[in-house]
Amino acid sequence: MFAWALLGYCNIYCGIAQRAIDLSLPGIKSKTSLAINRSMAYHPEIQHAVAEMILDFDPIGPHIDRIAVDWANGVDHGAAWPAKIISAKYHAVEACWRIVDKAMEVSGGAGMFRANELERLFRDARCGRFHPANTFLVHEIVAKTALGIDLGGQPRWG
Repeated sequence: MFAWALLGYCNIYCGIAQRAIDLSLPGIKSKTSLAINRSMAYHPEIQHAVAEMILDFDPIGPHIDRIAVDWANGVDHGAAWPAKIISAKYHAVEACWRIVDKAMEVSGGAGMFRANELERLFRDARCGRFHPANTFLVHEIVAKTALGIDLGGQPRWG
């Protein structure tokens, strides 16, 4: 259940990230400014932000897919399984957060109002950091796994 629940969370945050991209790109194309005589899509910093969103998004799906396929096929990752699963969740959530944050930035002030779907996506993306495993536990499990420290060992710290 642990694996499928966390992989499910991964897909939720992948979907939120995709929706943020889908909402923000058309707005950029139609957005103007008094300082330039054509669409904000031509502004180099807006282009840079869009590139960052796409570069953050592209690896989410393949990472989730790789872990889900390995799990479904019974690949023996042994004691590394918890680290692999929470790593996929962590990467999906953190990429989602960066993407939604950039989408809000490039969309402008309208994104902060409840009438704008980006406002909800912003709140939803933030929730990913609360879902298990939070960032502190992710780092603990990944590091202990890499160092060969028993995850069930007590005390956890000290």
